[in-house]
Amino acid sequence: MNIDDALMQRSGGKCELCGASENLMAYKVAPKEEAIVICEKCSASIEDPTQDENHWHCLSDSMWSMEPAVQAVVYRLLTKLGAQDQLDMLYLEPEVLQWAQAGLKKADTGEPTRDSNGTVLQEGDTVTIIKDLPVKGAGFTAKQGTTVKNIHLCEDNTMIEGRVNGVKIFLLSKFLKKA
Repeated sequence: MNIDDALMQRSGGKCELCGASENLMAYKVAPKEEAIVICEKCSASIEDPTQDENHWHCLSDSMWSMEPAVQAVVYRLLTKLGAQDQLDMLYLEPEVLQWAQAGLKKADTGEPTRDSNGTVLQEGDTVTIIKDLPVKGAGFTAKQGTTVKNIHLCEDNTMIEGRVNGVKIFLLSKFLKKA
């Protein structure tokens, strides 16, 4: 998408996410017809920011942008990265939040994610662990009764992603109960 003069002027000739000034392009922020200026590096992993998580440290600066389209993209990226601390600091006007969330909705893949009782889990729910679970590679056990807030649903409907003891881990939904 070509960058028009007004968009380039608004961005100051820089990527509105990381501040780079090389290889710039316009990025449409669906579902609206608005765009932001991003660089080639941001473009390469904007759909799946987990490919290059270190690059996205720049969001701690761009999250303060006054431009609603930039705010919507930052919200989407922070959500995909599971950066709850930054999301907690981010304030969006209700219409910008709705716009940002509209871009996150996944296509219906069939069966929803369910907890141990068969209750459907949603993005952002709070769950409780119902059994002690050893966490491979992290060297600790997620204890029964631990609350996991603001969960993220995975493509695999038998798993969720959440933070336990400050560590982002994947949990099987059959060992969880919606709080």
